[in-house]
Amino acid sequence: MKVQFLKGMFHGIPIALGYLSVSFGFGIMAVSSGLSVIEATLISLTNLTSAGQAAGVEIIAAAGSLIEMAATQLVINIRYSLMGISLSQKLDKSFTLKHRLIASYGITDEIFAVASAQVLPITPRYMYGLILVSALGWVLGTFLGAAAGAILPTDITAALGIVLYGMFIAIIIPPARKERGVLFTVVIAAAISILFRYVFTAVSGGFAVIISSVIAAAVMALILPVKDKEEEGASEKAEESVSEKEGKLCR
Repeated sequence: MKVQFLKGMFHGIPIALGYLSVSFGFGIMAVSSGLSVIEATLISLTNLTSAGQAAGVEIIAAAGSLIEMAATQLVINIRYSLMGISLSQKLDKSFTLKHRLIASYGITDEIFAVASAQVLPITPRYMYGLILVSALGWVLGTFLGAAAGAILPTDITAALGIVLYGMFIAIIIPPARKERGVLFTVVIAAAISILFRYVFTAVSGGFAVIISSVIAAAVMALILPVKDKEEEGASEKAEESVSEKEGKLCR
């Protein structure tokens, strides 16, 4: 059990390092929106969601209602429910309801990806170690960014605030370079989001994000559907058999 906890902590180090730089930008943005260093840090400690926190701070700065805040967070963070359902298929038998509720706090995109990549069933201790280190990186980065934002000049904090948007670009570029489907999905989603930004301005930012994502994913699912492993294996065998026949004919 102790080994599993340490293993989770070790796997969480790269996530924590990435979170440290990204949450630094969030901390700057939060302070520039009128929040204090403590308030910004508490938001990261209790939420652990980059897009949700960024949207939440914008609503706070605009003096939005609690209903708008709840609806926006539901739309942006509903994907975590799907991740939790998917991850539940890989949990160890010792993962009781109590452990599931505790671990649900730390279901993020990166933690989900690392946990899903594990070959053996996931134990509660592994998840706790993974979440602990990752969350520390996120909260610490927010605190440092908020503290820097309260001290540094406005021009510098404005430049550093772009780090948060750089995270999203860093997430998109690698898979987009490998697969055409991902690239086209990103382009379609970006085009639709631009329409919401400049044409359909009555739609809130949270709903614009979810609508753009759903439409782009649906279009590309029809045009370039992802093949499952069985289909990929069958296509590979077919290609191998064709190449073998061509080789025999050449001989």
